[in-house]
Amino acid sequence: MISMPKRSLSLDSRVFLLATLAGLPGSFFFLGWLWGRPHDLELRSTLSLFLVALWLGLARAAQMSVVRPMQTVSNLLAALREEDFSFRARGRGGEDALSQVLYEVNTLAETLKHQRLGALEATGLLRSVMEEIDVAVFAFDEGEQLRLVNRAGEGLLGFAAERALGRTATDLGLGEALRGEAPRVMDAGFAGRPGRFEVRRSLFRQGGRPHHLLVLTNVSRALRDEERQAWQRLIRVIGHELNNSLAPIQSIAGSLETLLSRSPRPSDFDDDLRRGLAVIASRSESLARFTEAYARLARLPAPSLAPVDVAELIRRVTVLEARHGVVVEPGPSITLVADGTQIEQALINLIRNGVEAVQEDGGVVRLRWRVSAGALEILVEDEGLGLPATSNLFVPFFSTKPGGSGIGLVLTRQIAEGHGGSLTLENRTDRSGVCACLRLPLPRR
Repeated sequence: MISMPKRSLSLDSRVFLLATLAGLPGSFFFLGWLWGRPHDLELRSTLSLFLVALWLGLARAAQMSVVRPMQTVSNLLAALREEDFSFRARGRGGEDALSQVLYEVNTLAETLKHQRLGALEATGLLRSVMEEIDVAVFAFDEGEQLRLVNRAGEGLLGFAAERALGRTATDLGLGEALRGEAPRVMDAGFAGRPGRFEVRRSLFRQGGRPHHLLVLTNVSRALRDEERQAWQRLIRVIGHELNNSLAPIQSIAGSLETLLSRSPRPSDFDDDLRRGLAVIASRSESLARFTEAYARLARLPAPSLAPVDVAELIRRVTVLEARHGVVVEPGPSITLVADGTQIEQALINLIRNGVEAVQEDGGVVRLRWRVSAGALEILVEDEGLGLPATSNLFVPFFSTKPGGSGIGLVLTRQIAEGHGGSLTLENRTDRSGVCACLRLPLPRR
């Protein structure tokens, strides 16, 4: 047996029915009183019709007083749904519930209007930025189909967005960039132009579905510029060092040649010859140290990883410094996965710099370590004069110390970065001196 769905009265009908029922007792009482009086039939009929009309009219008015504001609210909410924020409800300005509802709806409409305006402005700004930046931006859906591309992306692909949208990453030659490790630098060719590109990816959701944001930056020119500048700096440094060594050698060689051509030879010829040869030997030794330092910097091997006890490592390193005592503050018990030999060399360089900074004034060199944000931080603090400038700290062969090779900090930073870490040097804020921070990642648990 099929049951028929129950038909319920509408809100309009229910309100009218309730208003009618509310007036029913009073109307029946009046009609009973009227027809119980000795009036003529015509008068009683007229009054009865008037009463019924008044009764129904008041019920209708009560219905409209409830239904019309709700219709107004419904129309306003429908306008908000359609993103039309120009409509406003007219309230009576009272403190009753209906007025409060209309006020809140109007406030909501005004808030949504401003939010939509802000969103449109932000979207417009984002669109302008995406079109103007010299970085290719692509958005792919979960099926790896292209959904968005900016002007730089069009230039990279070699054709307009209309031809690219809807095609897969593989069809566009972006399949390799959309997979694999990121960020990274990869060699690729687009539109017949090979180059090197930095690849960055991120995930976002649109319409509840995952999307991929792919950003490609052509770093070929930047890398070429950096390479050229690096070669220029290296040539300047090497040229400067060679001139510093060859100039006195050439001068002394000329002086010795003059002495040899004199006849008879002067009485102090042997002393002059020994002094000249000593200078030549000294400058030759300095040049040999320079070339050895450069070779050591250029052939730093990849780290050989193994468990390293940090406390024991620091104890071994600090014992090696005999010129000046190093204050070691106790730290947490940590096992680091690293190349112990390279980390030792890095700490030796930092401690040596700290000791040399305080030797004249007799300050303290302090070493401590801690765990911060999933990484080990080894801090070497001295009480020297501090850093006059930081722009040349990591320039190879640049040194402010007499006899310095200029590779200690460079080599230390290379060791840190080879382990996925970093090296920073800053002037201390609590007093004079420098704080060197060697930061190394800890294994994930």
